[in-house]
Amino acid sequence: MEDVRELVRQKYAFAITNRSQGCCGSTGCCGDPLSDASDQITSNLYCEGDLHGLDPELVANSFGCGNPTALATLNLGEVVLDLGSGSGLDVLLSAKRVGPTGKAYGLDMTDEMLAVAKENQRKSGLVNAEFLKGHIEEIPLPENTVDVIISNCVINLSGDKDTVMKEAFRVLKPHGRFAVSDIVLKRSLPEKLKENMLAWAGCVGGALLEEEYREKLSQAGFENIEIQVTREYDLTDPSLRSMLEGLSEAEIKEFQGSIVSAFIRAHKPVLK
Repeated sequence: MEDVRELVRQKYAFAITNRSQGCCGSTGCCGDPLSDASDQITSNLYCEGDLHGLDPELVANSFGCGNPTALATLNLGEVVLDLGSGSGLDVLLSAKRVGPTGKAYGLDMTDEMLAVAKENQRKSGLVNAEFLKGHIEEIPLPENTVDVIISNCVINLSGDKDTVMKEAFRVLKPHGRFAVSDIVLKRSLPEKLKENMLAWAGCVGGALLEEEYREKLSQAGFENIEIQVTREYDLTDPSLRSMLEGLSEAEIKEFQGSIVSAFIRAHKPVLK
């Protein structure tokens, strides 16, 4: 797990430090920046109304695969936690929605990302957001303190997803909501792709099958689990080729339709 974690940290540190080059100088990190309308994974995820008043550079440097702030109704006064908050886009959007009586936390392990996120918060003028350094397998918050957990194409990067699910369950309040965007698989990928560390950092090699995702959430204690496919990726698209190194043309054709992004929702039950 430490090897995966360090590669992911290095890749995203490079991505945010060298923003003009895309992620690591090419595609990956769940695709190119949001501003690239041709990119399958990151394009057209947010509506203009959501982004009003935010720095265009913040929007352009999101490396996610979905819009988790659209998944759950965020109410005034609620506490939101974004797992793997990156440059802070989803945290700041959440902070706007929960209002001054609410709070939005962002958790990230990458110093470079945290520095950019804090600067983006300063530019936004939002004071009800806070960025924390740490790992999503060890959330630095007490139990039963968060109303909603969001995440944008990050959980699939973890080498210990069972612990991530358990930690998410721990910090959520009873009847708290888990509402994340993630890459999931419709069928198993070849082992050589799963073992490709670039694929891990590019959100593919570490992705779970839909049924595996459901099982891990259920084992952690979650109920009312829903997985809604939002986008199916064309594996022949050149923007995805760096994440599919090692696959032949025949294998790419065989696994067409296997990789999708999805909204994943679940609830922590009320304690009895």
